[in-house]
Amino acid sequence: MAEEASVTDLLRPENIQVVDSVANWEDAIRISLKPLIEGGYAEPRYADNIIADTRELGPYYVLTEDVALIHARPEEGAIKKQMAVTLVHRPVTFPEGSFPVRLLFALSAEDSHSHIEVIKMLASICMEESRVEDLATCETPEEIYRLLTAVAGG
Repeated sequence: MAEEASVTDLLRPENIQVVDSVANWEDAIRISLKPLIEGGYAEPRYADNIIADTRELGPYYVLTEDVALIHARPEEGAIKKQMAVTLVHRPVTFPEGSFPVRLLFALSAEDSHSHIEVIKMLASICMEESRVEDLATCETPEEIYRLLTAVAGG
């Protein structure tokens, strides 16, 4: 049985970014996926496909208030497993009246089951509102990385 990946396997510190605001939800998706595309974990079309999927299906990736897991099917442009985190200090609203979001966890996974590890990690974070608030008030990528590795056990 394969060993589950840890946060440090799924998230590289350089894939964390903090921005003040974004123009709109499409911009939020493109910005959140930028580290994955630039790092060779996803193709540029991955962002276009997630935007198209959102127009067709709605924001299926908004998990709770403040938290979204930006992802699509592997065949839509994912190359290999990796995550990026974008904190937007001014919340972004996605279509169809979804919750405002400040934390965007972007995932690229080469198969349909790799995201389960990320969902487990996000569930452990989201179970306590104070953890989400702690993450959402971080000022630097380093702070976010430290908090995530502490909460998820590295």
